[in-house]
Amino acid sequence: MTTSRPARVFTVPPEPADAPAPLPEPDVADLRLETVLGALSDPLRLRVVRKLLLESEAFDHPCGWFGLDRPKSSLTHHFKALREAGVTRQRQYGLERRSQVRVADLEARFPGLLALVADWTPPSG
Repeated sequence: MTTSRPARVFTVPPEPADAPAPLPEPDVADLRLETVLGALSDPLRLRVVRKLLLESEAFDHPCGWFGLDRPKSSLTHHFKALREAGVTRQRQYGLERRSQVRVADLEARFPGLLALVADWTPPSG
């Protein structure tokens, strides 16, 4: 017998009126499970998405908010991979890019996927 868990609800703060337009990203209808899972297969990217889901303090967050000790070029690669897969949305604020999870879009295409990401326990270390 399986027990069902209540659906997780992720809240996203409202978009500020002065927020810049998002950088190019796939349309909701073009999101592909294998592409999303490929982006999430990297432990660092999985941590980024999980942190956004569980700890967001604002509408979107800059790279520095994540506290990742990686070279800027490496972080740029990881954030771009998440955006191009359709997992996150990025906006350019001057020289800074800020990210947020595309909660509504991912829940519409792949219900329950984000709950699995949120429930994942990162390995220590």
